[in-house]
Amino acid sequence: MSRTSPRGILFLILLGAFVLDATAQQASLSGFITDESSGRPLELVNVVIRSTDGTIRGATTNRDGGYLITRIEPGNHVMVVSYVGYETHTQTLEFAPGESRTLTLALNPSDEELDEVLIESERIGGAARVTAGQQTVRPADIENVPGPDVSGDLANYLSAQPGIVSAGDRGGQLFIRGGEPSQNHVQLDGILLYQPFHILGFYSAFPSDIINRVDVYAGGYGSRFGGRISSVIDVSARSGHSRRFGGAVAVSPFISSVQLEGPIYRDRISFLASVRQSNLEEGASRYIDDPLPFTFGDAFGKINAVITDNSRASVTALRTHDRGTLAEDTGGAPPEEIRWRNDGVGLRLLMLPRFVSIMADLHVSYSRLRTELGEPNDPTRVSEIQNTHVALDATYFGDRIDAEAGTSLRISKLESEIGGLYQNVELRFAHVSNWGSYLEFEIDMGNGLSVRPGLRAQFYKARFNPFMEPRLRVVWVQGVHQLSSAVGLYHQEIIGLSDRRDAASVFTVWTNIPTANPNIPDVRQGRVQRAIHAIFGYQVTPAPWLEVSAEGFYKDLDNLFIPEWTAIPQLTTRLQAASGRAFGADARLEIRRGPFYGYVNYGLSSTRYTAETDRFIFWFGSGRPNFRPPHDRRHQINVLASATLADFDLSMRWEFGSGLPFSRAIGFDGFALIDDIEKASDIAGIRRVIYERPYNAVLPTYHRLDISLARTFSLGPADVTLQGSVINTYDRRNLFYLDIFTLRRVDQLPLVPSFGLKVAFR
Repeated sequence: MSRTSPRGILFLILLGAFVLDATAQQASLSGFITDESSGRPLELVNVVIRSTDGTIRGATTNRDGGYLITRIEPGNHVMVVSYVGYETHTQTLEFAPGESRTLTLALNPSDEELDEVLIESERIGGAARVTAGQQTVRPADIENVPGPDVSGDLANYLSAQPGIVSAGDRGGQLFIRGGEPSQNHVQLDGILLYQPFHILGFYSAFPSDIINRVDVYAGGYGSRFGGRISSVIDVSARSGHSRRFGGAVAVSPFISSVQLEGPIYRDRISFLASVRQSNLEEGASRYIDDPLPFTFGDAFGKINAVITDNSRASVTALRTHDRGTLAEDTGGAPPEEIRWRNDGVGLRLLMLPRFVSIMADLHVSYSRLRTELGEPNDPTRVSEIQNTHVALDATYFGDRIDAEAGTSLRISKLESEIGGLYQNVELRFAHVSNWGSYLEFEIDMGNGLSVRPGLRAQFYKARFNPFMEPRLRVVWVQGVHQLSSAVGLYHQEIIGLSDRRDAASVFTVWTNIPTANPNIPDVRQGRVQRAIHAIFGYQVTPAPWLEVSAEGFYKDLDNLFIPEWTAIPQLTTRLQAASGRAFGADARLEIRRGPFYGYVNYGLSSTRYTAETDRFIFWFGSGRPNFRPPHDRRHQINVLASATLADFDLSMRWEFGSGLPFSRAIGFDGFALIDDIEKASDIAGIRRVIYERPYNAVLPTYHRLDISLARTFSLGPADVTLQGSVINTYDRRNLFYLDIFTLRRVDQLPLVPSFGLKVAFR
């Protein structure tokens, strides 16, 4: 029995779409819808075609403002384009048999409905709008969360969501529903980023000022995404204003920023640029007792171009830098400094070909992460990963079935130089390539039921045969009720190796799964990391101002790799295999009533690992210990309330997290080789740690209250915002890091007042 090669998936859908159009001799209509005043694309615009016999066909625009309507009967039709807050556009169109027409329109804003536009824009996202693990985040959602800066940041918002565990105020690490940070797929306009979260936990490479939308998949994501087994954070940057120049300048004791945007060629080419730099040493650290030895910043730029009526192109570039120490001085010696830098650039070409009724999306990108630990000119540990990516996706829109297909190639370069306190000092270098193709359908079954089956074929160097990854998402909407579910199989070849016994270490070594070779013993030997996701959710809108949702999830994890357990208190580059599982539930309640907005969410989670090693027998009498990894936070609560009172914007957030596990030491011993030693005093002993069972102890609970108050004034062509905020309002002493050898503790931020100023030019 023959089978179709995955490389033919994209060809088949393109051919099928062409045959359908050619044989049916029906017409099609495609194009882009933009805002007349700014030139930016409009999402979720309704485009309807009405024929003289009463037949109605229609579509809604995607995040790029694109739409495509197929199977239009030849003859006269009336086109109606409508969107809340904009003037409705109506015109008569006549289609010839088999005609494929492109029509791009710009809608004029309607001043009378401007308030309704803002409400509708916010309702696209929201804290309680979760569908089978997917949550859409808008800039307005991010800015509701109080922080130390005038502008919002995605990292501060994500840490307030259930199922997402943050390393805290320091470290820049996110653990999503049991997964490790290296198992998260984070991308900006299709550019894969490995460590886009800054060393101070309030900040990421994604300030709200540059964001169009963010799709966060805590699990159960579709076949378009591959190569990661935990989650997807898909960030889309907005385009710059194509008709006028604008910008903003902001300053606070934590960070300063400058943003510019405007046309390069009016109505055709626009740009958006943003630069931020931390002010901690000159600002916040001067009026609090705790040192803040952090320096970080980022630079972002995007150029968007209208090539023709049926094609768009954009170039996005990003650079971030972080430097700091996470642990206190020990024995008078300075702590090791960690540094990392992200670089990324990507080209995107979006097309609506006239010869076939599809939407084609081409991405080409390059990204790099370099991490160092130690002295700036003489680091003891260095790790670098580079990624080159080419992807082509195509979508065909049918009556009740939409089809999406794509293929992609990634080439990764991995380098590491491990020395200092590590065992097994070594150099590593590898080139890793993987190729994947997918096919996915969205089927409207009627009666509010939508089914999205998909299949991804992923080729990894570790094994010649493809890893087949079936996935399925189902959504059923009945009035104010929505049921959703998702299941899927996922694999990952790249490993990010960190020592989770040391909370103050965020240094990550990137390595790969080697091809199985009986002559080179390796615990991995072609065993690619694997996860199975299962999600079930319910959402209800009992009133226009109230939404409630609940979701349960389960992840089965296999072929995980963790550092080999050893009594030597440093990370080893030797690996041991492990399996695991994570399950839990989220509950969310969201209120939007007049000037008030608020939500309450609760997350329950349990993650367990089972290590596969014989070394545990010597220490604990068991060869397969079952333990909680250090990111297993059992309970999370977040409460947010914001309101506009007398032109002041007040926002308050309280968060609670149960204690995280850690490995408790109960004693120390030492050992030494005594060969050729004449005196015992000459023996250079090596200290070892006698642990209780792995991660058997629990750190104290974490809770904190943040408050911000802001007021915006209009001064001629500028809007001036003054903001005051207090982080950790009641000065809770939250633990960040406990040195298990000295019992010295490092805390999160104390009570920190902040004041910010932002001037935005219209």
